[in-house]
Amino acid sequence: MFAPQIILAALINGLLTGAVYALVSVALTLVYGVLHIINFAHGAILTAAMFAAFFASQAGIDPLIAVFGLAPLFFALGYVAQRFVIGPASHGSDSNVLLVTLGISILLENAMLAAFGSDTRTIDTPYGFSSLDLGFVYLPLPRVIACGAATLVAVLLWLLLKKTDTGKAIRAVAKERFGAALVGIDVAHIYAVTFGIGAACLAVAACVLLPSYYVQPRAGDAYVLVAFTVVVLGGMGSVPGAVIGGLLIGVVESLSGLYFGESLGQLGIFLIFILVLLLRPTGLFGARA
Repeated sequence: MFAPQIILAALINGLLTGAVYALVSVALTLVYGVLHIINFAHGAILTAAMFAAFFASQAGIDPLIAVFGLAPLFFALGYVAQRFVIGPASHGSDSNVLLVTLGISILLENAMLAAFGSDTRTIDTPYGFSSLDLGFVYLPLPRVIACGAATLVAVLLWLLLKKTDTGKAIRAVAKERFGAALVGIDVAHIYAVTFGIGAACLAVAACVLLPSYYVQPRAGDAYVLVAFTVVVLGGMGSVPGAVIGGLLIGVVESLSGLYFGESLGQLGIFLIFILVLLLRPTGLFGARA
């Protein structure tokens, strides 16, 4: 049996990790909630953002500074991809959208593999090995920063969706796209804006991940596998569900690693995934069709 302070430390570290999972998952569930499709290019976009942050670091720009340029850049790239590639290529069919995003994923991953090779890359930052002393536990400073950034993005996203005209339009399209079109909302524009917001969230996640993680052409896939679990747990299309689910999954992974060993840390995640599918397929906050 572990001492209470060890368990408490594992819980706190799990929440820090879960905040990043939530950020990646919010981008995935937001696109599903509005466009009603699973974005199979999610992992490839995250990897591309990590490479962008890596090369910004090589140019002398800290990832935490680069985020202010990369988030708008990836919003614009996501907007253009949805408005001028994914939307027109789908011809109004959701199944076509799945195939298009899968094709984009394969294209991006192979392009990065050809351009950068399969080598694993890391960066050095002044705070990379720093820690925050709470008296009973040392918290890695990069994870604390990542948690703070994820929390800030979640709050800003909530304000966008609840307090702005664009947010109201996004919620209207998510609820009933034909009705939204009838009252004058440009549905194609809202689709593109939503996809762009998802890509911008991934850019933020990439910038806060890189100081304590690595990048190679398939680096984003590991986070996307967890993100799918988080989205299913929280409820497909539910942004609050993605946030709470991400935190919960982070805690479960941390405690599983503590009790079963680091190599089996994700065992608890996929056990939860199976149980949710069996017992509550709509997730914690999902609505029945």
